[in-house]
Amino acid sequence: MRVFAGGIATETNTFSPMPTGLADFNVIRAVDLDETADLGGFGGPFNLFRRRCQERGWDYVFSLYAFAQPAGTTVRAVYEKLRDELLAALKAALPVDIVLLPLHGAMVAEGYDDCETDIVTCVRDIVGPEAKIGIELDLHCDLTQETVDAVDAVVIFKEYPHIDINNRAEELFTIIADAAEGVTKPTMALYDCRMIGLYLTPFEPMRGFVDDMITRESDPGVLSLSLAHSFPWADVPTCGAYMLAVTDDDPALAAQLAREFGEKFFAIRHATDPPALPLDEALDKALALESGLAVIADQSDNAGGGAPSDSTFVLRALLERGVTNAALGMIWDPVVVRVAMSAGAGATLDLRLGGKMGPMSGDPLDLRVTVSGIIPDMKQQWTQSEGPVAIDCGDSVALHCQGIDIIVNSQRGQVFSPVVFSNFGIEPESKRLLVVKSTQHFYAGFAPIADEIIYMAGPGAIPPIFTQIPYQRADLRKYPWIDNPFA
Repeated sequence: MRVFAGGIATETNTFSPMPTGLADFNVIRAVDLDETADLGGFGGPFNLFRRRCQERGWDYVFSLYAFAQPAGTTVRAVYEKLRDELLAALKAALPVDIVLLPLHGAMVAEGYDDCETDIVTCVRDIVGPEAKIGIELDLHCDLTQETVDAVDAVVIFKEYPHIDINNRAEELFTIIADAAEGVTKPTMALYDCRMIGLYLTPFEPMRGFVDDMITRESDPGVLSLSLAHSFPWADVPTCGAYMLAVTDDDPALAAQLAREFGEKFFAIRHATDPPALPLDEALDKALALESGLAVIADQSDNAGGGAPSDSTFVLRALLERGVTNAALGMIWDPVVVRVAMSAGAGATLDLRLGGKMGPMSGDPLDLRVTVSGIIPDMKQQWTQSEGPVAIDCGDSVALHCQGIDIIVNSQRGQVFSPVVFSNFGIEPESKRLLVVKSTQHFYAGFAPIADEIIYMAGPGAIPPIFTQIPYQRADLRKYPWIDNPFA
């Protein structure tokens, strides 16, 4: 067997003020890797594919993997350049028996509402009808029937936070390998749940829904069940939640399962509405905690959803309230990082912090701060089922201002782990209040140490109250705009 693997992935917030350009992509090519290289993070599936091919004695051809931190619409020329490089590598590798593509599912470029459908249809045209194509998607995706028709199997992350990236890659590899060897014949069905939202899998009823999917996958003939949650900040016609079933040569069973689980998901819609308190209410709740640690998720300024991560709204509120023994991270401000690093640890400076990218970032704050720590090229840990993965934060500094520790970094990204603070000697458990710029990926790292977790809907680029999103193109004949669009 000859196996080709590659991918282009980003999550596009069409409301973000920051276009996604070539410099935003971290592009890893075959020439950059040796046989033991570990891509890590969202690139982890390639490590698994390589190992499984080596175990079977199969020929494995890695082409490229291009990943960009979520931001605004990808520049057309950039997308086409990366896509055409991937397709050229595929043509050079022909003939192939299997194509494995870890993508995202919510990538939008100028002229392309759905980059993933464009990629897989091009791939199918190149490899022909006999080769087996499998794709792995982030659950924050918008899955189209055109994509399902072009490939042999789709497997989507089940967990949010995404702790199961490699588990799903293993699942995809097994399905496609069995299909290529003639052991199974995957058949798929898609069901439109007519919902747009964000669904947190650690909590009921989503926890039970995910567990039910996993249990049913052990039934005869059931290869995989996936829920595409949607990516609510992509203003495209396909935005929405879809249930997908993959069965072994049984289209009727696939359609039955997709409908059954899709209807089950729709039935719990009211209980899955994400918690989201306004800024002042979130702070009131946190400060009312008599003892222990409160962690507030600043969902609206999550770089992982395409926000700038430089908003100042919550920091301004903390300072105005005179809150002390608190910490906040991470504010993306490369200029402040450079100035603080130049001044050195212990320096006291007057700095203009944050608020650089537009109205959704708030106004810059003019602060007198002490530089309490400097870490070049800081890393944090992202919890995964098989162990933590190192994530780059760029050059990072800790600033102390009026009783608040502020982590500022040069490489835009959300907070995954308490080490964002503890790297600087700031012990999270010793604080009364932490604010993290993240929507849900912080949860795996912070839940074990938090006495209270509060999801905040402050101002910002990715409002978590979906009816407030200024859609122009999405089909809103869905929940929560209509309580029962099936009626």
